[in-house]
Amino acid sequence: MKQTALITGASAGLGRDFSHLFAADGYDVILVARRRDRLDELARELSSAHGITATVIAADLAQPGAARRIHDDVHTRGLAVDFLVNNAGFGGTGAFAEAEEDRDLRMVQVNVTALVELTRLFLPEMTARGSGRVLNIGSTAGFQPGPFMATYYASKAFVNSFTEALAYELAGTGVTATLSCPGATETEFAGHAGNESSLLFRLGAADSASVAGEAYRAMMAGKRRVVHGFTNKLGAASVRFGPPAVVLALTARLNRS
Repeated sequence: MKQTALITGASAGLGRDFSHLFAADGYDVILVARRRDRLDELARELSSAHGITATVIAADLAQPGAARRIHDDVHTRGLAVDFLVNNAGFGGTGAFAEAEEDRDLRMVQVNVTALVELTRLFLPEMTARGSGRVLNIGSTAGFQPGPFMATYYASKAFVNSFTEALAYELAGTGVTATLSCPGATETEFAGHAGNESSLLFRLGAADSASVAGEAYRAMMAGKRRVVHGFTNKLGAASVRFGPPAVVLALTARLNRS
């Protein structure tokens, strides 16, 4: 029986890359994002190129209850999820006190709450079958506080911690959880977050296809964590030992637009 992957944030960037990777390996896909037109186009492209079934579920994970509706929709269609890729997420740049009133609440809803809800809904079905893979997209941002992107960095710290704890709990169940920690990546993220002109992105961003490919291979191998690129690995290690005041100042400088 053909296995199925559910990918959130599938309409662009890493999510689109993950969709292509699964389809190329012969897996059916469930594509989840807000923009139905993009999803429909992607579904046709994947089905035509790889002969797989691509199911579209248009949903806004910023809306409370969206995860439950997605889960119910999947079951109504008679589908089972073998791979869950919690990729959807967004950020925002600027001082917290000056941000749009509900921006950070929506960010927490998408980056944290929806991720936890989707995992909680689909994971018991995987463990009951004794097989499955969960891939959560965290970030190198989650390894330290991030002035001028405070909520985004905090949300990714949650994802990083949650996923690694989950991976430990799942040992011996036949199900694995993998954490992918990219650094700055060439997607629509920077434009939406408003930090495309920040020093962080001016210093260079990784190609999204290479980030997705490395994360995909790590998930398939059942690895607990993957940090993309030597520079990001070095940075992730250095913040553990750097003076907190220096780490904060450096991160603030990187994030200022």
